[in-house]
Amino acid sequence: MISPMCWEVIMRRCWLALLLALATFFGGVTGVNTAFAQAGWTARGEEHPGVATETDVAIPMSDGTVLRGDVQRPADAGGNPVEGRFPVLVTITAYNKAVLYRAGAGVMGDPSYFVKRGYVQVNVDARGTGSSGGSWAAFSARENADAGEVVEWASSAERPWSSGSVGMHGPSYMGISQLNAAASRPAGLKAIFPQVPAADTYRDVVASGGALDVGFIPLWLGLVTGTGLIPPAYGPAEPDNALQMYLSRVQGATGFTAPLLLSATLGLDSAFDGPFYAERSPINVVDRIEVPTFLVGGEYDLFQRGTPMLFDRLRERGVPTKMIFGPWDHLQASTGEGVEEAGHGSLQELQLRWFDHHVRGLPDPALDSDIPPLTWHEIGSGQWHRAQDWIDEQRATTFELSGTSLPGAPGGLVADGAGPGRSTVAPVPVSGLCTRSANQWTAGLPNAAGLGKLCEDNRWNDLSGAVFETEPVLEPLRMRGPINARLNVSTPTGNGMLSVSVSSVSPTGEVDRLTGGWQVLSHRALDESRSRYLDGQLIQPYHPFTEDAQNLLKPGEIAPVDVEVFPTGAVIPPGHKLRIAVQAYDVPHLLPTLRDLPAALPPLTIHTSPEQPSLLTLPTIPAR
Repeated sequence: MISPMCWEVIMRRCWLALLLALATFFGGVTGVNTAFAQAGWTARGEEHPGVATETDVAIPMSDGTVLRGDVQRPADAGGNPVEGRFPVLVTITAYNKAVLYRAGAGVMGDPSYFVKRGYVQVNVDARGTGSSGGSWAAFSARENADAGEVVEWASSAERPWSSGSVGMHGPSYMGISQLNAAASRPAGLKAIFPQVPAADTYRDVVASGGALDVGFIPLWLGLVTGTGLIPPAYGPAEPDNALQMYLSRVQGATGFTAPLLLSATLGLDSAFDGPFYAERSPINVVDRIEVPTFLVGGEYDLFQRGTPMLFDRLRERGVPTKMIFGPWDHLQASTGEGVEEAGHGSLQELQLRWFDHHVRGLPDPALDSDIPPLTWHEIGSGQWHRAQDWIDEQRATTFELSGTSLPGAPGGLVADGAGPGRSTVAPVPVSGLCTRSANQWTAGLPNAAGLGKLCEDNRWNDLSGAVFETEPVLEPLRMRGPINARLNVSTPTGNGMLSVSVSSVSPTGEVDRLTGGWQVLSHRALDESRSRYLDGQLIQPYHPFTEDAQNLLKPGEIAPVDVEVFPTGAVIPPGHKLRIAVQAYDVPHLLPTLRDLPAALPPLTIHTSPEQPSLLTLPTIPAR
């Protein structure tokens, strides 16, 4: 048996090594900024000088599996827990709480911030990760049930430190766990604060447009598996449980992670949408959520598509919901970097205000007047705007692709009167390599490493495809929401992928990529009942992405393909041009399955003519 002292040395070394990796992965942690434009509210100071932490507390689930959580309680200056019952905040993570919250004290922010202000913080390892028992199968029905049961455990009168009132917070995986917990309606849950959560895991990130995400998904699966190998702190005291934990990690890697990757790569079941992804998509349970919800989304985030969809659905049902949508990638939005620029305070100040009112029960009559339902950043001007809904005042504006695009000589993008043309999109396998897309779909790692700015100008990447652009606009062209590109396409093999970017071109030629979208040709079938329309025009197509719906084009056949271009908030300033560029690859983001790869090698052809128009439809904001 390993001695307790040796075990502790091993643990600390593993924690520190993984902390360094995760610090790079998650980016820097921003400090708290208390100077912001809220005249009627200021953040409370600390009420307690210390924090008392009990690690790896057993949290039994209804099926007998034991999860483990760290419980942090308000303490006096000597570190002794303060007697009494406090509101509780819960975070459920798959990235090992020992790394995120214990070793190095706060890769994801100051873990004592809320505790010193009168909350108990409970950080829990998801089933089959960190120190928790069971096998990991990300967001399975069993794990989703765990989320609700953890909240009920934390709110139970059996916990001597709990007032029975619970809130949840955390980004990404932790945000999705909040949505699943809220959907199960556990006793005691009063409010949630998910940052950058997904809505539809298949379309948001796993296989955007039907092609496989090879930038983020393998990195994410490896991160969860790797952090699960850190020895649990309870190991010396419970060697049998520790051994069982390691055996479950092996089972999770061989029974979930490896088969999932292999199946998707080969173009088998995991490459298609279906029950597996439906079970793991919060959009399918969001209509059960009733508690107040505060969302943070990023315009360059992995879940750029999904977070606004959750906001829409909650708002439609009258759930008290707010969202800040800012110019952040996944790491930036996860740490809260730049949130204060929206004008409502730092991330932790916002969370404190939300939880003080909804969880602690403190009056805050100015909350809704200070913070509107939607606060969004406008790419191109840097301005922040307020709105009631994601889609409200917008009108559908359609441009037609016109003529032929040649290298260095873009085709036109016109309101009407498009000229005929045929534009070739060559299969350039490095398209996308130095773009904002590359940073976005590696979760912001290039930005975190200081390399992101090298690839912010898209002009060189656009040379690898077909380009169409307007004349310089005379008035600001503002847009907010999802975009549809309907392209008439042919190919000699009947398949391939369209990678579409929408950009603003400056008078001096810099190309600022605003957003992008992707679509495999064989997955072009459109479900109109689940697509989104504005003024009768399609702005957000919904494709089934099932094996049954897949349909190859005939060689040389011309057919319209709707490409869902992910939502943005942006302006094309006067003197700038609106551009659409189309490539056949987006590396390192997407690759075809091995089954589809041969058909993706020849070039594609985009057709523009009155009989076979190719269109770009935007949700534009009328000038006031």
